[in-house]
Amino acid sequence: MGFAEMGLGDTTTTALGRMNISCPTPIQGKSIPLLMDGRDVVGQACTGSGKTLAFAIPLAEQCDPSVKQVQALVLVPTRELAIQVAGVIEAVASPRRLRCSLLYGGRSLRPEFRALKNGPQIIIGTPGRTLDHLRQGTLDLQSLRYMVLDEADEMLDQGFAHDVEAILCKTPSSRQTALFSATMPDWVAKTSKKYLRNPALVEVDANVQAPPSVNHLVYTIQKEAKLGALRTLLEQRDDAPVIVFGKTKRGVKKLAAQLEEMGYPAGALQGNLSQKAREKVMADFRSGVAPVLVATNVAARGLDVEGVGQVINFDLPDSDLLFTHRAGRTGRMGRAGEAVTFITPDEERKWREIDRRLGVKLTRKPWKSSRKVG
Repeated sequence: MGFAEMGLGDTTTTALGRMNISCPTPIQGKSIPLLMDGRDVVGQACTGSGKTLAFAIPLAEQCDPSVKQVQALVLVPTRELAIQVAGVIEAVASPRRLRCSLLYGGRSLRPEFRALKNGPQIIIGTPGRTLDHLRQGTLDLQSLRYMVLDEADEMLDQGFAHDVEAILCKTPSSRQTALFSATMPDWVAKTSKKYLRNPALVEVDANVQAPPSVNHLVYTIQKEAKLGALRTLLEQRDDAPVIVFGKTKRGVKKLAAQLEEMGYPAGALQGNLSQKAREKVMADFRSGVAPVLVATNVAARGLDVEGVGQVINFDLPDSDLLFTHRAGRTGRMGRAGEAVTFITPDEERKWREIDRRLGVKLTRKPWKSSRKVG
């Protein structure tokens, strides 16, 4: 179904035109009509498939700009993703005179207090900060009509589940609810029954853990050779941005400093940074000032940076789900991308488990020292 057949308002179609979007992606074409009809939806599609607009368009269409109360809430796991999702929602909501407010930690509460007093219809927030406002009485969800859990598998996992459930308890049972993610373990479907009413399941390439637009290169390598191998890859790259994933905050900071010393403009994104520093790192990466981003898994979910040509798993992730989300930072919206993974001898067991769960067989070969740049 195309946008013209979805019954969208002129304001929304004009906003999509300004975004140079004329045809819905498969997840949008299947999800938007269901959400516009008031159905609860569980949506699963590969990373970079347009899931944000799949819930943002119905959200903007169904909120009433004349009612100065919170009507829609979108919960996301990270601050960076909150900022990004808000940008997409505002693009379709602002032309309809709908106000959006962002709620996330790492910054003063005061600007958020002022924004909430202005009567926003749409809230995009992280669970901890959203719950803070609910407990302080600065956020009221009694008029909520529409709720979204983005990156739903992480939102319902142990780290966030307690806060998310506490927030859900503060919302009307009549709300419409949608869950979206690239990966949807069986336990998420079971848990969702507790919060959703007869949800429609929308799956697009649900069994494809490795997006077809991503070329995977998997190398067996000795730990002490990884830095040299990374340098080789960076020397061979074109001008496209690169994301290098490490395992620990300290390791990411150290690796970014080493790359800087070698002359590569790199930024480090990890949870110990202040919010201002995190935003600067992302701004430098998006603008091309520092086109190499070294990051922990805080950058693995949802972040959409145009034209990321390569993702490098300098350190192996802990699960197939994280592997999928990391690789999904490249090859987005059908564009070609490359994901390189290093496997050291002590990671063999972990890799076999990830490889088994991915559902696709990735070819592995030894890293050749002859590839090193002289």
